[in-house]
Amino acid sequence: MTAPTGQPGTIIFDLDGTLVDSVPDLAGSLDTLMAEKGLSPIGVDLARRLIGHGIPNLVRRALTERGVAWEEEAGQAAIKRFTEIYGSRVAQETRPYADVVAVLTALKAEGWKMGVCTNKMERFARAVVEQLDLAAFFEIVAGPDTFKIGKPDPRHLTETAKAAGGVEPLLYVGDSEVDIATGVAAGVPVIALTYGYTKTSLEGLGADRLIDSFAELPAAIREVLADRAPVAAAS
Repeated sequence: MTAPTGQPGTIIFDLDGTLVDSVPDLAGSLDTLMAEKGLSPIGVDLARRLIGHGIPNLVRRALTERGVAWEEEAGQAAIKRFTEIYGSRVAQETRPYADVVAVLTALKAEGWKMGVCTNKMERFARAVVEQLDLAAFFEIVAGPDTFKIGKPDPRHLTETAKAAGGVEPLLYVGDSEVDIATGVAAGVPVIALTYGYTKTSLEGLGADRLIDSFAELPAAIREVLADRAPVAAAS
């Protein structure tokens, strides 16, 4: 990472559950897949609980919920078909959370370099960002295929930050236990949103701040940077 050169620093964001609510499109795609297989729909509520760790895990969990034993050949075909379905509607119902656009606009005006680090494949993540008119905020949108590494491997975060400009200080903003683990492993301050797709309580997992809305992010950034600021040596 480089030292500050006029910019405040770099903020890297998770995507699903942090910047955007993508459950409706993921659930709709799962329901189409289930219908093709003669299975009952998954629905939004169950899909929200199944999301995490990428498409293969999502499809596997959905099929398991419908009593389908995993068989590798059929499973891989189901993953491929889901990918096709989801690719055709990646941002049909997905929307930014409240205050995301306003806060990102303010952060960009302050000079922050920003990027997206997500376990969603890059082409899908980029499509979401572009179709929701968020692309202008980010220097990079990185999926697990971008650097051939995915969260919770800390290199996914650090490589994304380098590609975003690498200006310190660096902060990571996410919504799940995976995001917190990634930031902690990278030695990066983490601010976690409590409204996302986490599978467990975020309390005690090592986030520097837990916030309930995106509107709270600017204040949380200031607090975290103040907490992490080096204490001047006594004279």
